[in-house]
Amino acid sequence: MSDNPFDIGGDRNLHEEWLVSKRNKGTRREYAKELKKFFLSVCAQKPTATLVRQFLEMDRHSATTVVLRYKAELMDLGLKEASVNRSIAAIKSLVNYAYKVGQCTWTLADIKSEKVKSYRDTTGITPDTFKKMLAVPDSDTLKGKRDYALLRLLWANALRREEVSQCNIEDLDLESRVLSILGKGRGTQKENVDLQPKTCQAIQDWLLCRRELDIKQPLFISLRPNYGHRLTGDAIRKIVVAIALSAGISKTISPHKIRHSSVTAALNVTGGDVRSVQKLSRHADLNTLMIYDDNRAKAQGKITALLEDLV
Repeated sequence: MSDNPFDIGGDRNLHEEWLVSKRNKGTRREYAKELKKFFLSVCAQKPTATLVRQFLEMDRHSATTVVLRYKAELMDLGLKEASVNRSIAAIKSLVNYAYKVGQCTWTLADIKSEKVKSYRDTTGITPDTFKKMLAVPDSDTLKGKRDYALLRLLWANALRREEVSQCNIEDLDLESRVLSILGKGRGTQKENVDLQPKTCQAIQDWLLCRRELDIKQPLFISLRPNYGHRLTGDAIRKIVVAIALSAGISKTISPHKIRHSSVTAALNVTGGDVRSVQKLSRHADLNTLMIYDDNRAKAQGKITALLEDLV
């Protein structure tokens, strides 16, 4: 699709207003990227105030047709359902915002998401395998102390990479062994997670070696090439990937895979106590943890074996 199918409209920068309305910086980045992809595909131009206005001033049926065609293009490219849904969700979010502020007369509610089977692989890696990763950082170097503390925090508290990235030194209370984080879907309301001695010691070693006096600074920073910059979620991912490769782990490892691993290990050591483990994982929906537990216990395979023995 290369021709511009939109009508001419005004110049209010609605898409910038929409992006600013998103509290999570990661969401802003992803939505901005998806919106750019949409407009490049539809009219071979990056989104501008005028182009966005033209899109929003289309009639509902024409706009729905444009978005459905774009969705079909994404699927033809072989993108996974979750990726397609993410792309369409960004466009729907923009339209919903415009509708709420009276700048659009329709929504894209009729466009449904593709069905996705969540958490196909929740097993992650075993504690023994993770120990190999912990052995990689050189404790005699500043980088090694940082990476070791980062690994300890990710594992013991099953944190998401953005939750770690957003922490400042002032969010840490080593005396009370508490870290305040901005949890997923919590807006600006911080929540406390309890830390344990090994994690506290690792973080303390990192901070003492770093010698940062300003508690407003990020808890984890880049060491090169831009010393002092906050580690982004993607930077944390790259650190984890590099450590896993150095540890000789063939399975693809990411911060979220470590989270999977921690939750699965917690279910193992608690005998499947999903309500207790929910306190660790902070999943809003208990059914999500049931998926972890079913995968851990291989429930389907066990029932299949029982059925097979009946005949």
